[in-house]
Amino acid sequence: MFTSNPFAELSASIPPIVMQTYIVVVIILVVGGTLFDIIHKKSAKYFFNNWRQAKKKGTQQVSGGEMVSLAIQTAVVEGLTSGEFCNVQRRISHLLTMYGFLAYVVTTVIMVFWYPTPATPTPTILPQLWTIGALMVCLGGYWFWFFIRVDVVAEGNSPFRIVRADLFILSLLASVTLGLVWAYLQATGNSWTTVFVGLYLIATTVLFGSVPWSKFSHMFFKPAAAFQKRVEEANGSRSNLPGPADKPKIFGSARRQPRHY
Repeated sequence: MFTSNPFAELSASIPPIVMQTYIVVVIILVVGGTLFDIIHKKSAKYFFNNWRQAKKKGTQQVSGGEMVSLAIQTAVVEGLTSGEFCNVQRRISHLLTMYGFLAYVVTTVIMVFWYPTPATPTPTILPQLWTIGALMVCLGGYWFWFFIRVDVVAEGNSPFRIVRADLFILSLLASVTLGLVWAYLQATGNSWTTVFVGLYLIATTVLFGSVPWSKFSHMFFKPAAAFQKRVEEANGSRSNLPGPADKPKIFGSARRQPRHY
């Protein structure tokens, strides 16, 4: 399982062209779903209107060099290290899920398009990264779902309470978990392999096909919102909010961890 390409082995029953076409369709679903979400919710219109308003209300000009610097800071802090999360556990969980998902998706695309059959030997590192990425998603995702979610930790709701906002994380965990189970069963020659590859495809289709109704597209919106926030702080508009206090209030105590998010 850790050294074999599960998609190359699957090519014995599903032609590589079918798998490659499926991935192309998935990419179209993500792009189309994100554009639909932007148009339907008018996110882009709101963003640019807010940008113009912030520029008008700014007390100082932001130069081109400063804009580049702010963009780099946004990419490093909010993008690569999830610095917007004050809660350390939440940040670690998010980073595990994010980097695990990236490794999982990238290696999937490489193995399906470049090493689709056993005739083309797959470098061992690819299935290893695929498995490690999937395990990272499971670790970060299940940790978040059962122990970190605000409505569970701070509001006392059951971890099994499900609302529409949970569609993304649940479909992601279902897709990755079923993918790992399918790869294991296929590597061991289990007769349940066909059932689990079907479940895996269903969960994956829900994950990428539900973009307009889930939080999937937020991964594209958040960097833009973080960059805009930095620009507003730099030009003095601050979204019409007052500056931070000299000594912000600290919640929690030595006996109880803070639960404000």
